[in-house]
Amino acid sequence: MKVSLARILVVDDDEVMRTFVVNSLRRIGIQAIEIAADGASALRTMISFRPDLVLTDIHMQPMNGIEFVQQLRKHANPLVKNMKVIFMSADASTETLEQALPLGTYGYLVKPPRPEILQTKLEQALK
Repeated sequence: MKVSLARILVVDDDEVMRTFVVNSLRRIGIQAIEIAADGASALRTMISFRPDLVLTDIHMQPMNGIEFVQQLRKHANPLVKNMKVIFMSADASTETLEQALPLGTYGYLVKPPRPEILQTKLEQALK
């Protein structure tokens, strides 16, 4: 899939970071973008938006990114269950990585993501 045609859901509780990521996505040519402030609202948004990929923060309340992806992986709908996900977090600790990486994601970006690295990760995930 051509990256510029992708539908991306950005999940982050920090409004400044959401805006930064959305602007970075637009700079690399992506226009179909939705946002959510936490995992619970992201689950609701996924039903109507049907993203090709989700970029999600890890540390959020009330449902964090780990719990959100766990819910995706348990979902009855195979399109939701197999959703492509890239984690974003300022936390690159071993403990967090050990929780995040086994969930079948397409990578982990340290926030704030540099646009060229973001584009590379998206291209790899959307092949």
